[in-house]
This record gives sequence, C-alpha cells and structure tokens, in this order.
Amino acid sequence: MTILSVNINKIATLRNARGEDYPNLLNTAIDIIKFGAQGITIHPRPDERHVRYQDAMDLKRNISCELNIEGNPIKRFIDLVNEVKPAQVTLVPDSVDAITSNSGWDTVANYSFLKDIVDNFRSNSIRVSIFINPDIKMLEGAKKINADRIELFTGPYAKEFINDKHKAIEQYIKCSEVANEIGIEINAGHDLNQNNLKFFSDSINNLKEVSIGHALITESLYNGLEPTIKSYLEILK
Repeated sequence: MTILSVNINKIATLRNARGEDYPNLLNTAIDIIKFGAQGITIHPRPDERHVRYQDAMDLKRNISCELNIEGNPIKRFIDLVNEVKPAQVTLVPDSVDAITSNSGWDTVANYSFLKDIVDNFRSNSIRVSIFINPDIKMLEGAKKINADRIELFTGPYAKEFINDKHKAIEQYIKCSEVANEIGIEINAGHDLNQNNLKFFSDSINNLKEVSIGHALITESLYNGLEPTIKSYLEILK
C-alpha cells in the first residue's frame, strides 16, 4: 500500500499572506487526516516564509499520523528534527532562497556529510529518506550512507509525461528495480497530480509513500479538500 502524505506548505503560505492565523495550519492538518490522508509533510525553510519551525512542534504534538519533515540539513534544521522526532525526515539539497526543490542529492560527492547526518537521525529513531534524481549511482550512494529510503524526484517525470509517459517512467522503473534488489525503500514526490499519479504508482513496485502538496491544494480550490484527498486515495488503491 502506498501512503498519501499531504504537503501543507501551501496552506501555511495562505495563512502567512495576511499575517494572522487563518487558515489555521494545525486544524487543516487534522482535517486532512480525518479525510483519509495517512501522512502530513512540511518543508520549513530558514526564512519561515510558509511553514514555521514552531508549526513542526505543534503538529507533532497534535496529529495522529506520520509527520514527514523535509529540508536542507543546516544546523537549525537538524536541531529541530531531533527535538520534534518525526516519523521521517527527508533530506533535500535546497539553497536557502530556493522556491521549490528542483534537484536531488549527489550522494557520492556528499557521502561523508550525509552519512554523519543520517547516522545522527537514525540514532534518534527517525527514519531517513534522501531526495534524489532517478539515477542509479545516486540510489546506490543513498544505500551506502545507510538511508532507510530514497525519495525519487518526479519533476522530470511529470514534465515528460505530457509527451510520452512510457519514456517518462523508464528511468524510474530502473531505479525502483535496483532499490528493491539492494533493500532501500521508495518514496516519490514533486509535480505528481491526479493525471500522472496512477501511471507512476502502477509502474513502481513497492512504492511506500507519495508526498503531494501543490497540485492537491490547487485542485482543492475547485473540488474541495475532502473530495480531492479521496480522489488521490482512490488512485493509490
């Protein structure tokens, strides 16, 4: 079964636009879980332009499902994750001013750096996922640093899907086959939506989790949050 983890950064962006607490991020997360999602994902950035570090602590205390915290492992982020102790941390190589995550780690070049961080989090009983491009060398590198999972960056898949879905999925299938062979679990995320998710999830064996935010929240503007979540859950059956 593939878990749907809803990224709520866009809800936080809407809240912050007025400098108040509406919509309330925690209440929205609780509703998302009530509507059937099995996880909540947040990506607190250093400038706190959407999700704030305090949000992470509030969510961990009050939600009943898995919390996944994404981010670049700067010291402040590492300290936050070790304090909150989410079910999962996803390490992403974002620059400080990045609008969104647009590339995965070079797990070979950053072996020593990532290995120390992975060991730190795992010693605190936090599952670690490494955000990578669909590249077998990077996948094997993630295994060598002892990560529990990789998150496949699906931006290139979503872009190519419009033109040729079979070509778009080819490298992801190869990566998933190697991941299953060497014993590292698979997550996926970025630009997945109701049009391209089913083909992706049907093609990837043992896909553990998809993290979806931008498309899901955008579709909810037209269809409502609960029906949209239920549509995604139906796709992932």
